Amino acid sequence: MTEPPGIAALRTRLEAELGGAARAWLDQATAEAAAHGGRPEQEKRGPLATWELRFAEAGRRCGPDHADAARILLLHAANATPATLARVYAHGTADERRAVLLALPHLVPGPEALPLVEDALRTNDTRLVAAAVGSYAATHLAPHDWRHAVLKCLFTGVPVDAVADLPRRARGDGELARMLGDYAGERTAAGRAVPGDLHRALRLTSPESPEPPSAPTGLAGPPSGEE
Repeated sequence: MTEPPGIAALRTRLEAELGGAARAWLDQATAEAAAHGGRPEQEKRGPLATWELRFAEAGRRCGPDHADAARILLLHAANATPATLARVYAHGTADERRAVLLALPHLVPGPEALPLVEDALRTNDTRLVAAAVGSYAATHLAPHDWRHAVLKCLFTGVPVDAVADLPRRARGDGELARMLGDYAGERTAAGRAVPGDLHRALRLTSPESPEPPSAPTGLAGPPSGEE
């Protein structure tokens, strides 16, 4: 399977940073994923497929700083379907679930994986919330759910910079402005500070806010995390 530019760049960067043993492991693991991943029978049976076990051990093999990238490459090599992604997500640790969320823009062109984003947004794990509000959510979340995702970032302390395409989607959004204003009023009434990010997001809702640039289409380097 031909790798899109973002995935190819991620692989090149990762291979340059890994030691020899880790690179050899990654080559073998992605080959296994390409050979066995994406088969319907793999999605229906109980035990995890071999490549899924490799997905789980990526942090130990490649190091926690490179685990997200390695897992994204494995999911791409497996040509993981929404059903496979749901299976891996359900079995995964928080770090493994984050990697699934980060991989969504390059694996699922439609909204079929939104249940995974919605699940992550129900948690208070800031790593999952930050991954859930990436470019997949920017493209596919309905306006009501997207507004609540922005508020979720404010509730949990996730920087609004994590919200992909925020300037474009927020521009002229009167309902988001109302929700942000209500939240600011609640915090002020309770004697609590209003986060600076809230004021920033509120400014972006103005119809006169600067026209945002086009959203990037490449795969940004995934955040590092602990295994």
